Amino acid sequence: MACGHISDIARLQPPKLSQSVHREECTQCFDNQDHPLGIDVCLTCFNGGCLGQERHHARTHVEKSGHSFTLNVKRKLKPSANRVDEEEPPAKMKKLAIVEDREEDKYEHKTVLKCWKCDPVNGLEIPEATVDPHVKSLSDGVMQSLSSARQSEVKAWEEEIIPCEHTLTLQQEAKGPIQASGLAHCSKCDLKENLWLCLTCGSLGCGRQQFGGVGGNGHGLQHYDETRHPVSVKLGTITPEGNADIYCYTCNDGKTDPDLALHLATFGINVQAQTKTEKSMTELQIEHNLKFDFSLTDESGKALEPVFGPGLTGLSNLGNSCYMASVVQTIFSLPAFQQRYYPSAAQHWATCTERLPADCVDCQMHKLADGMISGRYSHPRPAVTSQSEPKATNPLAHDSPTPVFQEGVRPSGFKALIGKGHEEFSTMRQQDSEEFFTHLLTVLRRYSKKTGDVQGMEPTEVFAFGMEQRLECGECKRVRYRVDGMDVVSVPVPAREKGKEAEGKTLYEDVQLSECLDILTGPEALEYTCPACQKNVIATKRSRFATFPQVLVIHAKKFQLVNWVPSKLDIPLNVSDALQLDSYLGRGLQPGEAELPNEQPASALPQFNEAAMAQLEGMGFPTVRCQKALLATGNGDAEAAMEWLFQHMDDPDIDAPIQLSGSGSSAPEPPQEQVSMLAEMGFTHAQARKALRETGGDAERAVEWLFSHPDDNGEDTPSTTAEAPKAASPGGSAELPAKYRLKAFISHKGPSVHSGHYVAHIRLKDEKSGEESWVLFNDEKVVKADAESVRELKKLAYLYVYERV
Repeated sequence: MACGHISDIARLQPPKLSQSVHREECTQCFDNQDHPLGIDVCLTCFNGGCLGQERHHARTHVEKSGHSFTLNVKRKLKPSANRVDEEEPPAKMKKLAIVEDREEDKYEHKTVLKCWKCDPVNGLEIPEATVDPHVKSLSDGVMQSLSSARQSEVKAWEEEIIPCEHTLTLQQEAKGPIQASGLAHCSKCDLKENLWLCLTCGSLGCGRQQFGGVGGNGHGLQHYDETRHPVSVKLGTITPEGNADIYCYTCNDGKTDPDLALHLATFGINVQAQTKTEKSMTELQIEHNLKFDFSLTDESGKALEPVFGPGLTGLSNLGNSCYMASVVQTIFSLPAFQQRYYPSAAQHWATCTERLPADCVDCQMHKLADGMISGRYSHPRPAVTSQSEPKATNPLAHDSPTPVFQEGVRPSGFKALIGKGHEEFSTMRQQDSEEFFTHLLTVLRRYSKKTGDVQGMEPTEVFAFGMEQRLECGECKRVRYRVDGMDVVSVPVPAREKGKEAEGKTLYEDVQLSECLDILTGPEALEYTCPACQKNVIATKRSRFATFPQVLVIHAKKFQLVNWVPSKLDIPLNVSDALQLDSYLGRGLQPGEAELPNEQPASALPQFNEAAMAQLEGMGFPTVRCQKALLATGNGDAEAAMEWLFQHMDDPDIDAPIQLSGSGSSAPEPPQEQVSMLAEMGFTHAQARKALRETGGDAERAVEWLFSHPDDNGEDTPSTTAEAPKAASPGGSAELPAKYRLKAFISHKGPSVHSGHYVAHIRLKDEKSGEESWVLFNDEKVVKADAESVRELKKLAYLYVYERV
């Protein structure tokens, strides 16, 4: 049957550079272009939909949107691409260059234009011979554009390294040419590799010892300590394009130098004549991350058994995304999340009112639930050595049988949406899993409040509980109680050294979890200005549980701050599978206790950004809403304020008068890294932001401010308005007994929570035998956990997840 609607295609346009083209995978499930039926890409909005009879998301999109034309895309490996050396998908995306993989070298693509007006059930395929040049340009535009997954990756890598004031204002001392490459050596030792050139005076110093056997004695850093010359460049990394590794010791971070060629010319170096001879810091970090892996063999060297089926689906690493995978695997092992997002997936797909499923938080959560819980995508990954000969993959040591792992599903749409607009989670860098966990809860709660949760209790509320804070003046003995709503309890882990290993690694004594809880809930003395005594006194602060959550997440704070950067300590924490918290319950105001008076300092509203206010009010928003939006987003960008307004339109207090307290309320939004650093010390993000505002962004003074304002929870700061809305009740229950059983733990291997590798161990019940066992989720690899490794890794875990029993 010939299509009679070809003329309607003339109004359609190829995708713009800024548009996401979902040609790789369905936006509502994980069926992809490798599926026998392929993916239908809408030629109007470029949504991707699957074609199976069970899900038929392409047909659903046509029915809901009225978009009638799609391009069916199918892909298969070329015979020449079936190579033995492709044994595993890369564990980390390599940040070496932003280039599109040449899919045409590895895959054969087949595309077919379809009209859904002619065939509303399956779409009528239109023969290529009848297609005019405009239609051909549409097809070419879809296939030549960046896919949605790659586009998000490219955006995430962009501008991660930027100039700083020290590279932009660099002052050089007169200096002649340095020795040629191969002859130059460190000014304080004989090393001729890993050399860093001071861009101020031309001194050559070796770098610090690095992963991969790269030697170094740290003489470059020593030179900075002696001279305070801030910027150095790694000689072996200079390219003819003018790129190189540049490090600012003052900022303690990698930077770029827009005038690098000019600065190098001072020392007789012509960048156009340079050849890169050494690995950059990025390459070394990537190799480091690639080498960080958790053992997939038991003590005898036998390979751990891969497992497949419902609830046993791996998540492919998207490039430093293991922090996200470990959290997602953990939350979807909990009944609250399974019941909220899995049974209702099909219903939501059919009734969702969002224009594009890729922009719908619920769609992406249902997609993850379906992908991970159904078992549909949990099967051994095929591999071939020729066009027809199958071959098992991933050989492990000790001549053990070769296990075949699964490919896992790629949560790229979920990551792009959840991280959208966030300074850290929108990047491809490694992040902190505990920070991502709290961010995810924030996003889910915002979306639930925006749309209204019709499924019953919001699943994130299983983590909610109240922490009672008691403050007592040492002079008048009056007290103040407050209850803070929380989702994670961060416990300090004392570091007690017991020696060093042969290679110099510090060993620490074992610590009991009960000791950490005792420290957390024990009394703490601090300086305090008592509103009753009207003078500075020594007060006592104490924390207790006001309520207990259904699911308790314990964050083990095994850090020490080095130059305000948290470094991870491998302190063994003895954690039992059973936990009882009855003795840590707070009792509130007791008979005979007198309360401290409240002090509410007056505060005027800040001077609002006039241009942003005019733009927002011109769109019809009431003045008080515009003011709140600007306060919540740093009082600067009208676009950010407008986005906040759309997220908070249904807030019950959106039109209530603004009430501020404290002198720092109108201060600019503090840097996220400073906020995160204070949060690592156990303060909430709201408290950290307020402390930094009150102290002009001085981190050391902010710590003092926090300890001298123990009763201030930061809720009057602008950013707190944009935090996840919490109910009036903190959640949880004060009923006793408060007994818990360990459900999962997230382990981390590496020197910092922002590098290395995360995995999750989860206790699961076998559907056939009914027996429970530990399963290790290591990105796409899902295996039965070895009992001995569970015992050891449990001690060194970073997050512990307990279910109340």
